Amino acid sequence: MDIFVYGTLQSTALMQVVAGGCIDAPIAARLAGFALHGVKDDVVPCLQADPDAATDGVIFPGLNPAQMNRIDLYEKAFGYQLTAVEAETEAGPRPVQVYLPSADASKAEGQWYLTDWQRDHETPAVLAAKELFAHDPLPNPAALRAMWPMIEARAWAKTRVVNAPATIRYSAQSDDVQVHKMRPPMGHFFRMQSMDVTHRQFSGVEPDLMQREVFVGVDAAIVLPYDPVRDKVLFVEQARMGPVVRQDPNPWVLEAVAGIVDARETPEMAAHREAVEEANVTLRHLEHAGSYYPSPGASTDYFYTYVGLCDLPMIDSYFGGLPGEHEDLRIHPVGFDAAIGLTQSGEITAGPLFHLLYWLGWHRDRLRAMV
Repeated sequence: MDIFVYGTLQSTALMQVVAGGCIDAPIAARLAGFALHGVKDDVVPCLQADPDAATDGVIFPGLNPAQMNRIDLYEKAFGYQLTAVEAETEAGPRPVQVYLPSADASKAEGQWYLTDWQRDHETPAVLAAKELFAHDPLPNPAALRAMWPMIEARAWAKTRVVNAPATIRYSAQSDDVQVHKMRPPMGHFFRMQSMDVTHRQFSGVEPDLMQREVFVGVDAAIVLPYDPVRDKVLFVEQARMGPVVRQDPNPWVLEAVAGIVDARETPEMAAHREAVEEANVTLRHLEHAGSYYPSPGASTDYFYTYVGLCDLPMIDSYFGGLPGEHEDLRIHPVGFDAAIGLTQSGEITAGPLFHLLYWLGWHRDRLRAMV
């Protein structure tokens, strides 16, 4: 089958992952009777019927049924439907299929340029498609639609990875770790990834093949709101399923404000957003308190931590969170000395909150002097 594409699938790198296997070289083409627009609050374009317009794109020829099934999943999960049209090429008119959106036309907004999308979004889009098509069996369109925000968040997390200093630890080379087999991921919201791997040994001996399992999480922004005038911090209290499964008799946990760093969002943006959503607190300044893997032996989770300067409400506690996200939160403004006492009594059991309180203790005088 020949299909005309006008948006992100013009990227050969993305199309190769989505279609799977080899694809023929694309053919430049134009689709008359349609106008290409950007979409409000989205990074993909919208194609709308317009008798006075034409849209440039490419034709991918000769796609087989297996490839079309993969493309169908990728497109139909987001409301695109396959339609027969005729495109113009240098060789003349050519009958093709095109995926047309069912999006609200009122969301069309401005121009959309492939080069801009490639510069800012192509790499995470390819990473997201690779995760999707690693599933066996593949999800149905409705399941993919529900899974996609987390798939995208994990893809963007990979683009934030930096090569941190190695002054004491070994400085790794690109071929020091070899993944020999990656099994299909398991899970819906989070993932469990099983793989066979070898890595360089300190002794220099030939490494044994090891089977390892990794919890595939996301990047998170964690922020401790701090009022330097009142010398108070803010805790979030909620029931947590980790303690429930561990059979902790009291699974209600005191934590800092925290949330997933969404796709196309910086950790700082997430920290500000979560402070408002969880605690209705506006942060006027962020102090970076370190970034780290909380459990690198078993998880991909990576935390960006902050202390956020703010004005805290003059009340003992109040309710917070977004009901639409099933958040049932109680918010506690607490004096700094009392907060440190909770780390010593054992009432605070969340590691990032320990870290942020003791970081604040080290920097508290400096932060109080800023106001």
